Amino acid sequence: MSAIPATWEGESGETLARVLDLPRVEVRRSVPSTMDIAHELAGAGAAAGTLVLADEQTAGRGRGGARWHSPAGSGIWMTLIERPNDTRALEVLSIRLGLKAAPVLERHADAPIRLKWPNDVLAGTGKLGGILVESRWRESFVDWAAIGIGVNVERPPGGEGASLRSGTRRLDVLAELVPALRAAARARGALTAAELEAWAARDHAAGRRCRLPVAGRVRGLAADGSLIVERDGATALARTGSLVLEEEP
Repeated sequence: MSAIPATWEGESGETLARVLDLPRVEVRRSVPSTMDIAHELAGAGAAAGTLVLADEQTAGRGRGGARWHSPAGSGIWMTLIERPNDTRALEVLSIRLGLKAAPVLERHADAPIRLKWPNDVLAGTGKLGGILVESRWRESFVDWAAIGIGVNVERPPGGEGASLRSGTRRLDVLAELVPALRAAARARGALTAAELEAWAARDHAAGRRCRLPVAGRVRGLAADGSLIVERDGATALARTGSLVLEEEP
């Protein structure tokens, strides 16, 4: 007797692929992480635009190995496979993804969407979602990028973090989010002046003092995605690490 295929919001992977205009949507009920499935599929030749979507993740991960709680039915837990060929664009991809996702999510939220370098999406002051990009290289070329996104549609257990507006349908959000993320993945080069301006309008940390990745006061982003921190009358650029503000634990 064959197993019943998994569905997401009552739809099969084949139906979702048609609705989202994607070459393939791999739907799973529960996985440790959609990122792991995406890497397996990409390594086997999956086309750009392949989406891995799970109802639940038991070991979802964020940046730096942090755990992302992904309970069944309460959010959008997904990884999108893309095959970019522009190294400069790849360096700022997580920033562009946040910029493209923010207006989509704001249409379904009761609070303004803010962004925190390098990959946090906030609704008001609570964390609504996170972005993780993992790339695999073949010699000096990018073979694929796995774009992981987690969004709390419902409030997380324990009341920590933020969620979208009560009654929001996950499929409605996904239908708007996927083309926005694909547009970010197609962009080329460093961040433009317009993108830097858009970031500044949503920057959660602008003007605030931070302890990490370097101590000082946050002054925005550089075109290569680096965090600009003012310290001791000089400017420091941080390309890696996590941003920890002074008031945060």
